[in-house]
Amino acid sequence: MSANSRLTIAVHVLTWMALDRQQNEVATSERIAGSVNTNPVLIRRCLGELREAGLVQARRGGGAGWTLLREPEAITLLDVYLAVDSGEQFGLHHTAPNGECPIGFGIQPVLSHVYRTLEENIQQELSRTTIADVLKDTLAQRDA
Repeated sequence: MSANSRLTIAVHVLTWMALDRQQNEVATSERIAGSVNTNPVLIRRCLGELREAGLVQARRGGGAGWTLLREPEAITLLDVYLAVDSGEQFGLHHTAPNGECPIGFGIQPVLSHVYRTLEENIQQELSRTTIADVLKDTLAQRDA
């Protein structure tokens, strides 16, 4: 299994855009892709999800690119998570387990409860950190 990096990439994108905002720049998918070290198409897909969530907007014409719709202090990692989340983080069996088995009979309700609690804790923790926090802490790493 591989980890889903969509949240990480989206946070990277928004943090880059927050830095651009501080420097009166307009972010482009090409520049962001250079920072993420990925293809600009992947960044444009991510920006599309963030636009649908009301976090960014595209600017056309002169100075074209992407800008934040809210202040970095007003965008939590939970906002980003909800924008790019593709469903449950912890899935159950693809097919029903054997109901005749003592483990197969009761595993799904038990794990469903555990996974619901984990999801609640994840969302609570993500709501405590903003894009501004990530930018500040990221820039501090450079100075450390």
